[in-house]
Amino acid sequence: MAKALFAGGVDVENIFGNKFNRGNRDRSNSPVPASESPRLSRKAISNLGDTEKSGVPLNSAWTLWLDRSVPNLTASEYEANLRKIYTVSTIESFWGVYNHIPPPSGLTPRYSYHLMRNDIRPVWEDKVNANGGMWKLRCHKSFTDNVWNELLLSCIGEQFTGHVNDDDEIIGLSVSVRKNDDLVQLWNINSANAEECKVLDKIKELLPHVVFETNFYKPHQLHRAYERKRI
Repeated sequence: MAKALFAGGVDVENIFGNKFNRGNRDRSNSPVPASESPRLSRKAISNLGDTEKSGVPLNSAWTLWLDRSVPNLTASEYEANLRKIYTVSTIESFWGVYNHIPPPSGLTPRYSYHLMRNDIRPVWEDKVNANGGMWKLRCHKSFTDNVWNELLLSCIGEQFTGHVNDDDEIIGLSVSVRKNDDLVQLWNINSANAEECKVLDKIKELLPHVVFETNFYKPHQLHRAYERKRI
C-alpha cells in the first residue's frame, strides 16, 4: 500500500503513531513515538481535498506543524526539524485532519504541535513574527488535551477577535509536551500593547475549570535566541 502523504509531501508515516487508524482517534493515554504512523486510507486523503473545495470556509487558512525540541539548534537546523502536516481552509478539512492525528497526550515528550494562520511558520525569526510575542501557559497533563482542543476551535473560530487591539491579531497556537507539566503558547503579531489585551480573560472564560501553573506574556525580542539572523 502506498504511503499516505499530506500537503507539501510530508510523509505522515514518519510522524505519527500507528494506533490512530483510518481516522478513528485512539483516546488511550499511552504515548506514541512520533516515528510510528497512522494508516490513512486513500479515501481519507481524497476526502480532504474534496472538503477544501466544497466545505464551509474558515475566515483564513490555518496550517498544522509538528516539531521535536532539540537543545542548541541553529535557526536553519530548527527549520529542517519542522514538519508541515496540512493547511486547512474549511471546517470540514480541519476535522478531517484533527481526527487523523493523535492528541497531545499521544505524543512523546519534547514534541510540539503548532497551528499557525496561513503559512506563517512557528519560529520567532519569521518576518511576520518579528514584532510579536506569545502568552505562555503551563498546565497539568490531565488538562492538556482539553486546553488544546478548546483553544484550537477558538483560533479557527476567531473567538479572540475583540480581545486584542485593532492593530493586533492572534496568529498561532502551540502545545509542547514535556516530562512534567505541558506548555501552551498563543502567538500574536504585535507585542507593543499586549498588556492591554484581554486574551487571558478569554482563556479563563473558555476554560474555567483549568488551573494554569504559570501564565505570562513574552515578546519574541526578549528571547536570548532572538539575536539569531531572521529568516
